[in-house]
Amino acid sequence: MSGHSKWSSIKHKKGAADAKRGKLFSKLARALIVAAREGGPDPAANLALANAIEKARSYSMPKDNIERAIARGSGADADADAFEQVLYEGYGPNGVAVIVEALTDNRNRTAAEVRAAFSKHDGNLGGSGAVAWLFERRGLILVAADGIDEDELTLAAAEGGADDVERDGSSFRISAAPEELTAVRAAIEGAGMEVESSELTMVPKTTVNLEDESAAKKTLRLIDTLEENDDVQEVYANFDIPEQVMEAVAS
Repeated sequence: MSGHSKWSSIKHKKGAADAKRGKLFSKLARALIVAAREGGPDPAANLALANAIEKARSYSMPKDNIERAIARGSGADADADAFEQVLYEGYGPNGVAVIVEALTDNRNRTAAEVRAAFSKHDGNLGGSGAVAWLFERRGLILVAADGIDEDELTLAAAEGGADDVERDGSSFRISAAPEELTAVRAAIEGAGMEVESSELTMVPKTTVNLEDESAAKKTLRLIDTLEENDDVQEVYANFDIPEQVMEAVAS
């Protein structure tokens, strides 16, 4: 699994008490609004909405906020029509492939800001299809390993439809097809285990190994700059950073 996934896990744990939670909730609400607008307010019949709800729950977004966002998207709210989904692809420093998912009300502004971020951090924005072939869409669930029996977790996850369970430091990572994500989470929680996070992600098929701390920092600066953009919902990259280097960078 890529080092970017490990970095995301670290950032997720910090995010619970992050002062930028309001900004994060705005991004989550935007995703809920657009998903409800495009596929309707029923998550049972709208996979994109179900997954947006899963992610919002993972970041402890209040239930009322989630319901309001869905109502806005499925009603006649002008904000819902203002946003469109845009995908950007390119290469960061050291040849790392990067995919940026955005929801924007101004395509020209967002494109200019994303291009500037790539340029500033020794990267290049490419065209459609430039790097997407290097990734696969998957559902990913994290469960804190402390006090968890791996066999019991594996059994519960498999009953929900998961493909794989593996230990990654202080967490277990459960992988599933996108359409099975909600069922797998329900099965794990039904077995009495708490889910840390649950969301769709893009898993790289191949990775670029960043063993040098300087190279790792360069790449992560690009990722952070992109993620701080108000229009950017998700950033995926195919770098892999050794654990000792990741710990040094994260500290």
